[in-house]
Amino acid sequence: MKVTPSNSFQNFPKSSTTTQRNTMTSKKSVLSVGLQPQLINFADPAYAAFPGMTAEKVQGGLDKDIAALNALGYDAKLCLTDFGETAEDVIRLTLQKTRYDCVVIGAGVRTIGKNFLLFEKVLNVVHEHAPQARICFNTGPFDTAQAVQRWCPVA
Repeated sequence: MKVTPSNSFQNFPKSSTTTQRNTMTSKKSVLSVGLQPQLINFADPAYAAFPGMTAEKVQGGLDKDIAALNALGYDAKLCLTDFGETAEDVIRLTLQKTRYDCVVIGAGVRTIGKNFLLFEKVLNVVHEHAPQARICFNTGPFDTAQAVQRWCPVA
């Protein structure tokens, strides 16, 4: 059989990795990292900047933002963690499974003073395991899509 550009690879089976990467390149992938809302004590004075917020409202906002990103043409996923006991491992495993074009680090991780060390850990895990990803920040559970669009526009 004569090898031509059109048939040179037809006899080689596609690996699942190749198939996964081809699928992933059709949409920009986004990982939104934040705290599990059920673990947050909204009565804590540290969360006073978010008056009236509840776990249900936060989860609802996060779910709506992910749905909005997917509707805009992204492949968006949530990665919710605890306050540090397993956060690094959860994020690391998630980043090792999929290549992300953009990682959002949520306001609950970043803007609450007592979560400073967690923010450092999250940022370093993302930097190490997704160096290609744009990193962006939301201001709360309702503006993630805008944060992503600033740094990772859909082509």
